[in-house]
Amino acid sequence: MTPDPSLNVHGDALAPCSTDPLTGFFRNGSCDTCREDRGSHTVCAEMTAEFLAFSKYVGNDLSTPRPEFGFAGLKPGDQWCLCAARFLQAHEEGCAPKVNLSATHMAALEIVALDILEENAATGAG
Repeated sequence: MTPDPSLNVHGDALAPCSTDPLTGFFRNGSCDTCREDRGSHTVCAEMTAEFLAFSKYVGNDLSTPRPEFGFAGLKPGDQWCLCAARFLQAHEEGCAPKVNLSATHMAALEIVALDILEENAATGAG
């Protein structure tokens, strides 16, 4: 028996988030998740300068290149699978990035309410 495909927050097939830069817990371009993904990297979000500064301030520098890990650093406009709790924290601080709902895994709903995700939905992104 083949496993069911991953589903997004609306119960549809999970769309890809980004292959450039290559994102996701599995680095497969999708916000797929599993039990080992303790951070729940399930929210597909478009980076903004404001969010990247916030993330660095709270201890997760996503903008500085780390060539030793094959990471070029994120810039505004890049899409990335964020930890659901970090997204919620950014929302509460008023600097949440826009969300691609069609590429956000339904597991994000265990941490972030659908209305919050929809409030931050990117135009034309599911």
